[in-house]
Amino acid sequence: MSTRALRTAASGMYSQQLNIEVIANNIANINTTAFKKNKAEFQDMMYQEIPVSTLSSDLTQSAQASSDKIQIGNGVQPVSSQKIFSQGDLTQTNNQLDLAIQGDGFFQVKKPDGTYAYTRDGSFKINSEGKIVTAGGYYLDPEITLDEDSVSLVVNKDGSVEVEQVGGGKIQLDNIQLVRFLNPGGLKAIGNNLYEETNSSGTPIYGTPGLNGFGEINQGYLESSNVDIVEEMISMIAAQRAYEINSKTVQTVENMMTMANNLKRT
Repeated sequence: MSTRALRTAASGMYSQQLNIEVIANNIANINTTAFKKNKAEFQDMMYQEIPVSTLSSDLTQSAQASSDKIQIGNGVQPVSSQKIFSQGDLTQTNNQLDLAIQGDGFFQVKKPDGTYAYTRDGSFKINSEGKIVTAGGYYLDPEITLDEDSVSLVVNKDGSVEVEQVGGGKIQLDNIQLVRFLNPGGLKAIGNNLYEETNSSGTPIYGTPGLNGFGEINQGYLESSNVDIVEEMISMIAAQRAYEINSKTVQTVENMMTMANNLKRT
């Protein structure tokens, strides 16, 4: 029994250690553009039925009819780290290449190997070819290319793009499309503010910003991280207390085992 209690308490310590690591990552990314916080999720482990011996032959008939087994749990296990895709605050930058999504949706970008990734980080740049790219150099898809005569860029809330050129003329470019998923929490985070499609997320759904449930694009704004520092601090304190209680359980069981060993010697 003491060994089971040690294993149970150890599983609690390990789970709270992972919980602290998730919280630490959230806090570390509090200033990361469009970062979405994670939440560690846990489940109880398999239960074991332990027979209970009869304590007295004088038990009443009703007591004898009660269950002669009790269930003992074997601890806790981490099962997932869920992304929370709640909306972050929009911060005005007045940079014409900064785009923020107000509502659901992701920008689609093309990686060097030809596959696609998805992001809500709209801090775009212009590369040497005049193409709009992410901070990591990935092309925005559909591609939008500016030429040497381009003076300014206008991105409307519906994703339509206009370029003002030298002499005052305007050119209409390809529209920016957004992508959403039936289960965005199932996306795989791959770093660099990018996500990949998975079986859990479902296939990408393409659409026009502002229509059919898609968010609007706001030029000159960036979406902030959705991490709430007060909430994370409270979660960290709760995890620390849970870790301390589990470590206290280990110490208590060790003391009980020591007492039992001493009884055998007397």
